[in-house]
Amino acid sequence: MGETSDEPVLLFTVDGVATTVPDDGASLLEVLRDRIGVHGPKDGCSPQGQCGCCTVLVDGAPRVACVTPARRVAGKVITTVDGLPADVRQGWAEALCASGGSQCGFCTPGIVTRLAALRAKTGGTADHAQVHRALQAHLCRCTGWQTIVEAWDNLGVSPPARDLEAASRRAAIEGRTPQRVGPEVALGRGGFAEDTAPEGALVAVPNPTGGWIVAETLTEARRLAGKVQGRRTTVNAEPPIGMPEGDWVATLRTSWVEPAYLEADATWCEPGGEPASLLANGGAFGGKLDSPVGEVARRLADEHGRPVRVLWSREDVVRHGPKRPPLAAGVRPDGTGVIRVARTPGIVDAIVAYAPGFTVEEVDVPGPPTSSKLRAAGWAEAAMLLAAAGGAQEVVSPDGGRASARIEGGRILVTVEAGTVLDEIVLRSYAVGAAHMAFGWVTSEGLAVDADGAVGDLTIRSFGVPRAVDTPLIEVDVVDGQGPAVNGSDAVFTAVAAAVWLHKGTPERLPAGMGL
Repeated sequence: MGETSDEPVLLFTVDGVATTVPDDGASLLEVLRDRIGVHGPKDGCSPQGQCGCCTVLVDGAPRVACVTPARRVAGKVITTVDGLPADVRQGWAEALCASGGSQCGFCTPGIVTRLAALRAKTGGTADHAQVHRALQAHLCRCTGWQTIVEAWDNLGVSPPARDLEAASRRAAIEGRTPQRVGPEVALGRGGFAEDTAPEGALVAVPNPTGGWIVAETLTEARRLAGKVQGRRTTVNAEPPIGMPEGDWVATLRTSWVEPAYLEADATWCEPGGEPASLLANGGAFGGKLDSPVGEVARRLADEHGRPVRVLWSREDVVRHGPKRPPLAAGVRPDGTGVIRVARTPGIVDAIVAYAPGFTVEEVDVPGPPTSSKLRAAGWAEAAMLLAAAGGAQEVVSPDGGRASARIEGGRILVTVEAGTVLDEIVLRSYAVGAAHMAFGWVTSEGLAVDADGAVGDLTIRSFGVPRAVDTPLIEVDVVDGQGPAVNGSDAVFTAVAAAVWLHKGTPERLPAGMGL
């Protein structure tokens, strides 16, 4: 890319190509994605520098591009996932596909880049402790880390023969949206909306008054919007709802929980066209089903007569995206009880359909939006309470998926039956990811929200998602069931949440503290 103006420019090498861009104050990530069209690095938290999705190599050393000013790397060699040697890139893609270590494929390009650098530095001799330390620079919500470490172990091993079309069907059932399975997905080529926006599209971001700022570049739009990087509060997440009175055998109080999907809400639209899907290769655990950004993109494209990209920052997702509704509940020895829950469309039906012995009381609580569409919202909490009252240890989800879990020797042991397996690697991967999410929900995840309903935890690291080093070994036994394939990961999530909560002694408040 050449420059003919007299404006200051920056020169560096990107994936072997000498590149010149304007020196306009952009980050390295924006230069890569928006100026020269290199879409391997992803934007999951910019400019927090905490999720690792934008990791690149600068003169061979891993660096997060979203907090690296482009002018700071002038004259240096930048290597993205797409610039790794072809055999290295393909080896990682096949290993992650074979282990199930990539689901949506949003976080894995940065992980591949960092682990490839670690392997080159150590000659492949790094142990799991070193791999876990490297992964501390990353966040992966889908996979639960374990299958990524397994890909490290099996790099270079011939992958098993698989029906990837059947694997994609299983992934779509688990993710509740069309999803591709294949080596290319691990390299970030799942077709995310932000990767497919037309060159020259305007950029729209929210402003503090509820409107939208539209500009030629993301840097300019965020400057005009007065974007301030989010912070993490020192206040602990506290359950906001008081316990109902009763003679309970077990009680449970929860706070707001962030679904923590990595790809922030983003889309684009041509004038008179349809917005690009927010769910190109991942379901966001139900968190994007009611996102407003598609309609905003349609309206702004028509107003401006040009394609418009609309995107939320990580702080926007935390403030405006749906959360798991907080509740306070008690269960009697006979399995009846009362659940008080933040007013949420559909939550009463979700709870009562699973546990008709509960009376559900909705209450108004100041705080961020909540949704009953998030993974097993409401009915998972009811299942936990029923388990504490001596109910069945096997969970049967509304979809018909079956799962049981137990804690043994510091491990989480899971059995899942979800109809015809279709592809065991994908089903196991989703079960591991769901177990990781459940473990984190019970032990460490929650958002601090003040009395006025404002969220204090705005950084991606403040959600409490367990790191690889914090996550116990998860063993999954996949049972080939009869009948059509159904979602199994929601049942696994619920069964593991119940098992971890029971193992920790059914503490009233969640999160209950890291570890088993």
